[in-house]
Amino acid sequence: MRRTIAVALKGAALAGLTATLLGGTAIAAPVTVWIMGDSSANFDQLVAPFEAESGIDVETVAVPWDAIDQKLTTSVASGQGPDIVQIGLSKLRTFADAGALLPLDDLLGNYPGLAPENFADGVAGKATAVAGQIVSVPWISDTRVLFYRKDILEGAGIANPPATWDELRAAAKTLSERGEGQYGYYVPQWDSALPVVMTWDQGGDIVNAEGNIDFNTPAFAAAVDLYTGLHADGSVPKNGDFDQTQGFISGIAPMLVSGPYLAKAIAGAAPELDGKWGITTLPKAVTGTSLFAGSNLGVWFNTDQQDESLKLLEFLSKPATQLEWFKLNGELPTVKAALTDPALAADPLVQVYAAQLGDAKVLPMISNWDGGVGSDLLKALNSIVLAGADRTQALADLSAAAEGQTIN
Repeated sequence: MRRTIAVALKGAALAGLTATLLGGTAIAAPVTVWIMGDSSANFDQLVAPFEAESGIDVETVAVPWDAIDQKLTTSVASGQGPDIVQIGLSKLRTFADAGALLPLDDLLGNYPGLAPENFADGVAGKATAVAGQIVSVPWISDTRVLFYRKDILEGAGIANPPATWDELRAAAKTLSERGEGQYGYYVPQWDSALPVVMTWDQGGDIVNAEGNIDFNTPAFAAAVDLYTGLHADGSVPKNGDFDQTQGFISGIAPMLVSGPYLAKAIAGAAPELDGKWGITTLPKAVTGTSLFAGSNLGVWFNTDQQDESLKLLEFLSKPATQLEWFKLNGELPTVKAALTDPALAADPLVQVYAAQLGDAKVLPMISNWDGGVGSDLLKALNSIVLAGADRTQALADLSAAAEGQTIN
């Protein structure tokens, strides 16, 4: 009895129902899950065995990533939320600060499949709490790696993928010289994480020793040099609606940084490119640190389906379930037993992902990253590279906007 509903057609009011009487028979309310993205078809397929085995109906709501902030605001205010919500790590503190998530510290002991020790050490297992309180469980283990078109690089005389950011900038400039409308690299204008990653790789951070956001560092300045330099070289497209998947497949932008989901998309859309593209760990400057950009699952603060919700989270944390999700959606597991599964570990792409996960960090855990500091960061950099704004003034405005923002 799986039913997928479009956000535009139905809200989350069903989440507050515990039962409906139909012909004198009590029918349990479904467990409603908000899944981020434009479709929940794969998630529906994933949870079908759970529904059959448990008798618990799961109703999935696909929420576009750019709609989640408004959904959060209205649902917290009304109390009419889902039972389970997928949370991108950059939004975890925002959800927690809004009071949207049920604290799990005293509940997880009753669900051994959700024990923290089951999940990967490091970032994947620890990015579940806010202010020392567990408010989510790991779901997707995601990191960024460098995708490159072997055939196009070799055709331009570039034998190997760039190992450093300096090499990447030089290679991108060479590739952009292939002709009109050809580029070497792709910088998403919406990706607030990329300049942070570049700062990490220059040996610094945007968070100072006191836990405050700080853009006045040599490492950030070097990252800005790299970011703006790629644009100044004419190496990246400047149209905001550039499609990274199609740009990579067509060869217009034969290098870019993205997550494992892109590999799934490329393989599905362009099987003829098999063997003509590859991935490698991020280029280095001082380090080659990447972004850990996974997502967690949280239980809504006022759910009346608490036990059913946690049972579903246990099912989603089974190694077999997580391996199936990788097959369906191309997103990496967070459970140790799934990550070390021989079939998964033997995959050459997964070997690169695993190597990069060993050097990956989460974005600063501040409230409203996407609508606050992250947005201000993109506004400043895009004003420089797209509108010709004065760099000094743009960065001064950025520092002023970040004043008082802290992870504490």
